Amino acid sequence: MKRLHLSRQQKRRGQSHIGPRRRSAGSVRVPLPEWLADYRKEWLRPDAIAGLTVAAVVIPKALAYATIAGLPVQVGLYTSFLPMLIYALLGTSRPLSVSTTTTLAILVAAALQQAGANDPAALVTASATLTFLVGAILVLARLLRLGFVANFISEPVLIGFKAGVGIVIVVDQLPKLLGIHFHKGSLFHNLLAIVQGLPQTSLATVAVGAVMIGLLVALEHGFPRAPAPLIAVAAGIAAVKLLGLPDYGVATVGHVPTGLPPLTRPDPAMLTALLPPALGIALMSFTETIAAGRAFSQSGEPAPQPNRELLATGLANLGGALFGAMAGGGGTTQTAVNRLSGARTQLAGVVTALASLGTMLFLAPLIELMPEATLAAVVIVYSIGLIQPSEFRDILRIRLTEFIWALIALVGVAVVGTLEGIVVAIIVSLVALAHQSSDPPVYVLGRKPGTNVFRPQSAEHPDDETFPGLLMLSPQGRIFFANAKRVAERMRPLIASTEPKIVALDLAGVFDFEYTALKMLTEAERKFREEHGVVLWLVGLNPAVLAMVRRSPLGATLGNDRMFFNMDMAVARYLADQARE
Repeated sequence: MKRLHLSRQQKRRGQSHIGPRRRSAGSVRVPLPEWLADYRKEWLRPDAIAGLTVAAVVIPKALAYATIAGLPVQVGLYTSFLPMLIYALLGTSRPLSVSTTTTLAILVAAALQQAGANDPAALVTASATLTFLVGAILVLARLLRLGFVANFISEPVLIGFKAGVGIVIVVDQLPKLLGIHFHKGSLFHNLLAIVQGLPQTSLATVAVGAVMIGLLVALEHGFPRAPAPLIAVAAGIAAVKLLGLPDYGVATVGHVPTGLPPLTRPDPAMLTALLPPALGIALMSFTETIAAGRAFSQSGEPAPQPNRELLATGLANLGGALFGAMAGGGGTTQTAVNRLSGARTQLAGVVTALASLGTMLFLAPLIELMPEATLAAVVIVYSIGLIQPSEFRDILRIRLTEFIWALIALVGVAVVGTLEGIVVAIIVSLVALAHQSSDPPVYVLGRKPGTNVFRPQSAEHPDDETFPGLLMLSPQGRIFFANAKRVAERMRPLIASTEPKIVALDLAGVFDFEYTALKMLTEAERKFREEHGVVLWLVGLNPAVLAMVRRSPLGATLGNDRMFFNMDMAVARYLADQARE
């Protein structure tokens, strides 16, 4: 009450708790949860309901995701407890639900496989070490203010990456639905092994898996607000108890320890081997976290702050690592459930974390009875959603190049590997960015009849006005050393084909003009003026570009007489000069 009273007094003095207090650049402090200071009692009921609803979805899925990573199922419980609680206290997104996701689970599986851990104890230690590294990387990224890095993976590449992950997960879980066992390998190895193992299929296991998939799909479509994973898990446990499914060859989860998670110390000997995959997992964790937080933010709520999200998810992973949690981050599905269930603040996440704690303390004996096919069904149903053919069609409809990038990311994950797929995704995104930057468009302008609107010439506007002897060109984007030559190559044939007296270069769409490009333009202006009698005019320079031109030899050559505020003024000047001639 004292804190709330102080908050109100500060508000009356014009100080708000909505955002963090101003502090010196580069400093980092653990922020107090602002939502507590401004909490309203009428939010308590919807937050509690949302938190319990999300727990009914998150806990079964977390158990399933632990199996994806090859970890004991209780690791999923640990991941939905402390990381969820830490984020709820430190995060900036009100609806975001933080535990783990299908993408992170498959990345963790690949990392642990590379680490060579085999027995359960070694796997748990390796997982905790990996989670610790992921958390440390995220906190370091916060110290370096690298929140902008999430924007380095383009949407088409991310769509392709997630689709590839979805394919890998489905293939990975099929053996559990069929009741067959083999040594896991690459995607094609696993597909071949599944086909070869079909004669050993357990019909009882297939029946359980099929019923569970049908139940999940029916609930998702007919009763979208129902906690479908919880219902499926309860049905699977009930079937084991009532029908004696293990007697028919249906495998169950097996022993799950009751009680609080044990203290798990990261293994320093594993740090070097796990560092490279930890970098990729940290990037994907942050990317998914910030994407989910932004997607479900409502007007009037504080927008997710990327650097604060780095700190919150980093500390959530560091704390979770000490209690055996796997690497985590914000999940889109569980965040959607949280929002649709009426969550108002991060208190819903606290309720979900407490529900996970209660499950660890009291419900572990029931989890032991769960069929593995049930968990596989949960994983497959919710991983299929990562594969969205409609999104690929939308990309293809708009732009073929980015559709190809999405396919490259998909193939990179499915064929090369999930961890390597992150590298492929980043490289494709950066190559795409470099390609776009290195080849900016240059438009020939015309004037819309009866207006002062200038636009690129096209077959759709054949009546747009042009002016004999005046060539109006408009390059777009930043012009710098990597693309200046390409811009010149685009302009040269346009000038040669029209043989103008004046080239009016509209730079309104150029936000930056780098020194190398400016030097090339200076040389081109001199060459065309002396050898071809073509005069250069510059139009629409923004203040920064204008100041740079004026400080250069080109500015002295052009003077104010050959630089114009807009193209309309340049055309008026040209027409007046023509009339005098």
